Amino acid sequence: MDKKKAAERILKLREIINDYRYHYHVLDESIMSEAAADSLKHELSLLEEKYPDLITPDSPTQRVAGKPLDKFTKIKHEKRMISLADVFSREEVLDWISRNEKLVPGGKIEEFFTDIKMDGLACSLKYRDGVFYQAVTRGDGLVGEDVTLNVKTIQNIPLRISVPEAEVRGEIVLFKKDFEELNRKQQEKGEAEFANPRNLAAGSIRQLDPKVAASRPLKFIAYDLVTPDRPTWHEAYEMLRKLGFQTSNEDKVFKANEKKQLFEYIDALDDYRKGLKFNTDGMVIKINDRAVYDRLGIVGKTPRGAVAFKFPAEESTTKVRDIVISIGRTGAATPVALFDPVRVAGTTVRHATLHNADEIKRLDVRIGDTVIIYKAGDIIPQVKEVLTTLRPDGTEPFNYEEALKKQYPELKFERPTGEVVYRVKGESSDLILRRSIEYYASKPALNIEGLGEKNVTALIDAGLVKSIADLYRLKAFEVANLERFGDLSAQNLVTAIAASKKPALNKFITALGIRHVGAQTATALARKFKRLEALIEATEDELLEIPDIGEVVAESIMAWFSDEDNLKLLDELRSLGVWPLEENSNALPLEGKSYIVTGTLSSMGREEAEDKLRALGATVTSSVTKNTTALIVGEKPGRAKTEKAAKIGIQTISEKDFLDLIKSIS
Repeated sequence: MDKKKAAERILKLREIINDYRYHYHVLDESIMSEAAADSLKHELSLLEEKYPDLITPDSPTQRVAGKPLDKFTKIKHEKRMISLADVFSREEVLDWISRNEKLVPGGKIEEFFTDIKMDGLACSLKYRDGVFYQAVTRGDGLVGEDVTLNVKTIQNIPLRISVPEAEVRGEIVLFKKDFEELNRKQQEKGEAEFANPRNLAAGSIRQLDPKVAASRPLKFIAYDLVTPDRPTWHEAYEMLRKLGFQTSNEDKVFKANEKKQLFEYIDALDDYRKGLKFNTDGMVIKINDRAVYDRLGIVGKTPRGAVAFKFPAEESTTKVRDIVISIGRTGAATPVALFDPVRVAGTTVRHATLHNADEIKRLDVRIGDTVIIYKAGDIIPQVKEVLTTLRPDGTEPFNYEEALKKQYPELKFERPTGEVVYRVKGESSDLILRRSIEYYASKPALNIEGLGEKNVTALIDAGLVKSIADLYRLKAFEVANLERFGDLSAQNLVTAIAASKKPALNKFITALGIRHVGAQTATALARKFKRLEALIEATEDELLEIPDIGEVVAESIMAWFSDEDNLKLLDELRSLGVWPLEENSNALPLEGKSYIVTGTLSSMGREEAEDKLRALGATVTSSVTKNTTALIVGEKPGRAKTEKAAKIGIQTISEKDFLDLIKSIS
């Protein structure tokens, strides 16, 4: 086939393949068998392979995943991507309408536009000359991340549309049936199930390797065409559908005098939303006239012209197994209820914050109580009510101050006048932050060169670092302006921090600074759970299966992963590309053996030697016992250790013997 005929054939193939894509992925109907469609795609790829100059960015063959990225590029939105204020009752909706009527000239609002509120990842698609060229996440509304390579793999997104310039906004979601199928495959492989469709959709797009997004049946559901040419939201939706985009198909228009019908529709939608293909936590209500909508403007981060009506959360009952107190990054002591695991709104709930001592007193929640829990906004678990009629005999009111003394005997706490939160006494937020960063960067943890005490203090005092996550936002030119740095040292520091983004799991767990969790316990946790996600969801029983982890340590771990501030930090780190590698250890040669390193080694530091032992499965301790396998002795060893080892018959080995041992089994 010559080039001219090939070009004609290519255009026809693209047309029929795109028509198949639209019917299959947008309309959920098939106009030909999948095998026939694959055959046409194969023919197209062969022709494009023969005539590569005929390949265009909108060809169906260009959806394939590209090479993994090093990082996501930050992109500023031309028009802010907003979030919506939540309302929870008819009264709040009527108040919202009343407020806007006072602001609209003449006090007249003609129509309301409604649509289902998607539970996914908000994203903006941009088209130039009718061809898709960029996808950007919402981010903070002003600046998002360029995720074009990942989004391009989503099959229901048209790569070419019939208008030259356009920005289309929507949510990237996973349909329920596709999510269930993915979890079924996870079960077959003996791997951990995914938590929920929203997190999986967002996590898929935030992966640096586009092959991850390509392997999952993601959908883009459009909700906005950013253009001055569509005077109403309804007309924008109609245009989106004509351009080939999938919408929820749950959108409706109500006249301003049809408030009764509007609320009836909200009630009806709440009843049948569980049967929808996708998860939803509410309904969006907007002023349909976009000129009026825009004129009303934005307050803070939310527009005046729209609200999100949140459906009542699903509820369930469970028992309170314990109440532990977590010390957050600011020194605040937050109580957390630990539950018997229970399913609520599609996910397993094991714990919930009780906020503060006053909230515990108001609820009168006690260890052993049966409680009703729900998810606020279908996301955050909360205790709604204590079923006192089911309360076991002998329970006592929770004594907050006694619990603080018991769980943190070495610390003192105070409750400042006018506040509801207890805080660590004598510890400022900056001091706690400095210590946490120093430990995060220390040799037993992530070993980030250049983040010693003085440099950490300089970064915090300059306001460049207000959390651990801010380390990964540092720019070399910002650091170079500080008194302690020059251009080279600043660049070296930023490079060293970036190199710590994919640490070993045990090192990352150590770096988090969880109380009672040192390097050895972190290694045991990494071997047990393999992935940080599994550790986050761990139950007390699973933690207690690990030798040397008792109730105090298990509670400390669960409290850390129950603290909202800590979970927000982990989410923030993950969005910045910081996440530990999966533990892949199987049977290790020194598993079950216990060693102690004493004295100075000439070939390496003590921490490095201990890391090598742990990597091979050994336990490293500081005290000689009858269970110690051997004492590794360097120069100037501890006298007490060597004498005790000799007394109870524990083997001592030299640095050379240690190196020979490592070499023989590595």
